Amino acid sequence: MILRRFICYNASSTVSSIAPSPKKKPLIFLGSPQVSVSVLEALFNASNAPNSSFEVAGIVTQPPSRRDRGKKVLPSPVAQYALDKGLPSDLIFSPEKAGDEAFLSALRELQPELCITAAYGNILPTKFLKIPVHGTVNIHPSLLPLYRGAAPVQRALQDGVPETGVSLAFTVRKLDAGPVIASKRFQVDDLIKAPELLSFLFSEGSNLLIRELPSIFDGSAKSKAAPQDDSKATLAPKIAPDEAWLSFDQEAFVLHNKVRAFAGWPGTRAKVVVLDEKSGQQNVLELKIMSTRVCKDLEIQDSEQDYVTFKKGSLIFPCRGGTALEVLEVQLPGKKAINAAAFWNGLRGQKLKKL
Repeated sequence: MILRRFICYNASSTVSSIAPSPKKKPLIFLGSPQVSVSVLEALFNASNAPNSSFEVAGIVTQPPSRRDRGKKVLPSPVAQYALDKGLPSDLIFSPEKAGDEAFLSALRELQPELCITAAYGNILPTKFLKIPVHGTVNIHPSLLPLYRGAAPVQRALQDGVPETGVSLAFTVRKLDAGPVIASKRFQVDDLIKAPELLSFLFSEGSNLLIRELPSIFDGSAKSKAAPQDDSKATLAPKIAPDEAWLSFDQEAFVLHNKVRAFAGWPGTRAKVVVLDEKSGQQNVLELKIMSTRVCKDLEIQDSEQDYVTFKKGSLIFPCRGGTALEVLEVQLPGKKAINAAAFWNGLRGQKLKKL
């Protein structure tokens, strides 16, 4: 669905004696999920400042989709925020593809001087990139050329990096490979999860963008932007749902990093066996592992290698190399998340074995 913009022209036989105010530069924002909203909010706030030289002339976002519990067809979080801020619906575009001719024609009518992308979710073709006068600038949550691709924050946490950051770069046809205007790096806490880090980096990216906008509009950003060293590039491919499973034949820190990285979506899962020694019955359970930490200074006895134990409020999963993973919170299918103590008490003395 494309929401088009219609322009009405009013003719007047008289000329006002009041000098018109300087025309603001039209800027188009492209984004879709909730993390993009902080960027759009920063742009709206900056555009309303008394000395602002630009205005948000339009929004491009993903088409409405079915989400939430009721599976209602809802606009993207960015589209909803723009509507709530009073942006006319005919300035909100939601093409299936950014190369649709009808959409590109409507975009040309707006004569944008700059396009900003932040987790938009569609590939931008050359026809699109040729429209804005000063090009298209992307907020990417990594220190480019590291972690180019769809899941930079998740892959960085999965790798257990000690630091990451956010980059402001010009968009080119090659994925996340354009010249970098500016970047900012941060230390990574070993307990932070992907949704928190993603939100933080886009918020910081907003500040970086607002700081650099004057240089982008006057053209000096293009001359100072640094080309990326492709030899140092790493990729951050999209996460597949089947990556969610945890295998306890890996070391605990590997599993802990995966839990942090995949928090939110798709989450991480493990299968365990509940053993009833009195009846001899065995029941396989699928657990969603919600939060973890690496167990320190704990010796796992040989007799406990295959079993999950409970110590100091945590489920202890033995892992490779004598390491152990503390699971603090779990969720059964169709149930609410509960802490480890509540889950352990619910076993009523039955044993828990890794599968």
